[in-house]
Amino acid sequence: MLKEEILSDILLNLARLNKWGNSHTSFDNLTKGFPKHLRGDIKKVGKYAIKAGYLISKPTNYGVEVSLNPQRGDEIKEIIRKYHRDVFSYK
Repeated sequence: MLKEEILSDILLNLARLNKWGNSHTSFDNLTKGFPKHLRGDIKKVGKYAIKAGYLISKPTNYGVEVSLNPQRGDEIKEIIRKYHRDVFSYK
């Protein structure tokens, strides 16, 4: 899988769960729903998404929580549409 495709899948999963802004989920949950052999790549792309500003990270005493960055919502929606235009049309 390409890095962009994995990023699109991660963003789609969080968008479906409505994890924008103050609604967080554990960073470890990003790998759920993906094949086990891709979990290392998922974590790498998740860290990239935080650095790129697509995800907001919130450190807690039990781990890192992440959510979609609402300020980059239009860019996130375009990335999702690039790989999932037939499956999911996020508005």
